[in-house]
Amino acid sequence: MKPILYIVIPCYNEEKVLPITAPMFLDKIKELVSADKIDDKSRVMFVNDGSKDTTWEIIKDLAKQDEHFVGITQSRNRGHQNAVLAGLMEAKELCDITISIDCDGQDDINAMNEMVDAYLDGCEIVYGVRNSRATDTFFKRFTAESFYKLLNGMGAEVVFNHADYRLVSSRVLNEFANFKEVNLFLRGMFPLVGFKSTSVYYARNERIAGESHYPLSKMLSLAFDGITSLSVKPIRMITGFGIFVAFISLILLIYSIVQHFLGNTNAGWSSIMVAVCFLGGIQLISLGVIGEYVGKTYMETKQRPRYIISERTYDKEER
Repeated sequence: MKPILYIVIPCYNEEKVLPITAPMFLDKIKELVSADKIDDKSRVMFVNDGSKDTTWEIIKDLAKQDEHFVGITQSRNRGHQNAVLAGLMEAKELCDITISIDCDGQDDINAMNEMVDAYLDGCEIVYGVRNSRATDTFFKRFTAESFYKLLNGMGAEVVFNHADYRLVSSRVLNEFANFKEVNLFLRGMFPLVGFKSTSVYYARNERIAGESHYPLSKMLSLAFDGITSLSVKPIRMITGFGIFVAFISLILLIYSIVQHFLGNTNAGWSSIMVAVCFLGGIQLISLGVIGEYVGKTYMETKQRPRYIISERTYDKEER
């Protein structure tokens, strides 16, 4: 029996690129159907993340033009990770496998062929991994690779150079539904589910049209969210540094007492100011990191919905 595939595509203000890439996704569905790898019930599912432009209108028009296009829209903008999650949870009851991918054309859609082959060979998760960033600037490439190294160094289990381009089976998604985190970092959460997995490699392309929605500030924010959502290593580092500073302080205290009795003490305004400023800065940073964890705990205890679907281009009950 051929699997049903849903390609889940989060969209936020993508009116410029969507008319270009949507036919590409449709052609890929038809190609895989013709190759007898997936069922013709497979679909391209767009997830509108509260766009302020005509993205949702374009999605509705696409759904009217071809039955292979379907779409859902969130009640408001909730961020990329929540949009991907909404699409995956919506699709898991309708298909056998999903492939999540951005709509900007930077991820090579031809890698989907290898992903489906890997699934047919028994893999439940297939990660799309970028093996070339030749189209990126040096700064973009450096910061992106540093991003993954930082995450792994801080204890977040992520696949190097993998973003959110992945194949996931409905079996995995049913288990993933038990993860109730409000603070989402999907690329670090799916490895925690387990099951047989592999990777396929592709070269990253330039964005076809429109502007990137992930500047450096958002990448840094995502990295911090990933670290604090998946690891307590920063708190342990603070504890370790606190012990180290306390040990050095004890040594300096003994040294000061000895120098006092030897009569070698001098006025040390500068050294005192340096010590006070240094320790004050460390304390504020430490409080900030701890506060971030407390804030995330606070948000988790609220158990607010991670997404709200306000409209669909189809009747879910009929599928």
